[in-house]
Amino acid sequence: MQLKLACADFAFPLLPHDHVLDLIALLGFTGVDIGLFEGRSHLWPSRVFPTLRNSALELSRKLNDRGLQLADVFLQTAPDFVSLAPNHPDATRRAQARELFSRTIEFASECGCRHVSALPGVRFEEESADDSFERCRDELAWRCGEAAKQGVTFSVEAHIGSIAPSPAQAARLVRDTPGLTLTLDYTHFTREGAADAEVEPLIAHASHFHARCARPGRLQASFKENVIDYGRVLRAMERDGYSGYIGIEYVWIDWEHCNEVDNLSETILLRDFFRSQKMTL
Repeated sequence: MQLKLACADFAFPLLPHDHVLDLIALLGFTGVDIGLFEGRSHLWPSRVFPTLRNSALELSRKLNDRGLQLADVFLQTAPDFVSLAPNHPDATRRAQARELFSRTIEFASECGCRHVSALPGVRFEEESADDSFERCRDELAWRCGEAAKQGVTFSVEAHIGSIAPSPAQAARLVRDTPGLTLTLDYTHFTREGAADAEVEPLIAHASHFHARCARPGRLQASFKENVIDYGRVLRAMERDGYSGYIGIEYVWIDWEHCNEVDNLSETILLRDFFRSQKMTL
């Protein structure tokens, strides 16, 4: 297994984007995960898409100048999980979400990136769980088809508050949605107390991977407090033939206590751990 490490640009929101890319290159990463988060990342869909081609050329130039590869474009259509969820009951909002997704695929393709992540959708309380799930499955299947037309792999991140908050529900979602893959992040399950063994079968469905430290009750924790066995994760990846990037993904937001660790130091510690495991793969 070839170890390919990326770093999320949204790990360092207080720096200008050029400085973030400088830092990621200085840290020796080969890849970068770009957040396209409306209202809360360096690049917002509403700012990028009106000049999509020029924006893609500008980003590509910046990455090339620093020797970085674009590992993933991560779309989040709104600052919340609900208002533009892909499975929103309102058809107008679903159409808006589809348009944003189509433009994201176009942006990624213009940048030469072959992987796009997004959030999967949520359970809407005013309807049955089955109705929310079925609409989610249909919308994500459409996205898989649109991405495939452009040679892009599409994945979703099963997360706290989503339609798939547990390993079993994430497995059901990919099983029932043709072409769907996962941007797998153990920490959302670890926070809820799930053991690594419960999450591990999802590696077979992953096309991208988010890594950070966590413990029960904390979505993001220090390396010292971490309970995820990333050595075991790497061995499972090798066994299952995982070929994507491992994106080190610390975030700094006032949600789930995710602004209570030193993102720079923790990124370095986890980077060094993965590098130390390289020769054993």
